[in-house]
Amino acid sequence: MKLRAWMKAWPVLRQVHSGDLLGRGPSVTSPITERLTARTVTADRVVPSVCPYCAVGCGQRIFVQDERVTQVEGDPDSPVSRGRLCPKGSATLDLVTSPTRQTTVLYRAPYSRDWQPLGLNEATDMIAERVLATRRRTWQDTDEHGRPLRRTMGIAMLGGATLDNEENYLIKKLFTALGAIQIENQARI
Repeated sequence: MKLRAWMKAWPVLRQVHSGDLLGRGPSVTSPITERLTARTVTADRVVPSVCPYCAVGCGQRIFVQDERVTQVEGDPDSPVSRGRLCPKGSATLDLVTSPTRQTTVLYRAPYSRDWQPLGLNEATDMIAERVLATRRRTWQDTDEHGRPLRRTMGIAMLGGATLDNEENYLIKKLFTALGAIQIENQARI
């Protein structure tokens, strides 16, 4: 067998011959590996983002090609996570691109068994009307001694652990402005 054939068959010989004794350079690169390119190299742009799962706020890089998300990785420039993601954060690509992801608003009328699609504007208006009607109906301006209360006991808020600090801050401000005093977060319960 010729030396070249042995070198192809035995990577150790390539390492010694090329001086790459640790086997971290071109001596251990196969022709198949040389032809491969990373999915992230072909991206049109990289969008910085924050992981949607918990309040830690790990940085993510979203790789977009042809206006579609092709890869999600940890952001090494993030001071929070330094490029690392937990298993849920690593699965963000599946969250975004899953064929079973619900992309339309569905509404089930009272006593109905079926869900029907609803436009986003119509759903938002319906929610706003119901919140304002509940606030009006359950508003307590003063107590029995005339002391100011300015609250509603008909609205409560339970936040989730998938929200980041900024979202929780804005939700707290919104529900406080509505007069709700029952504001809690799932992460604390």
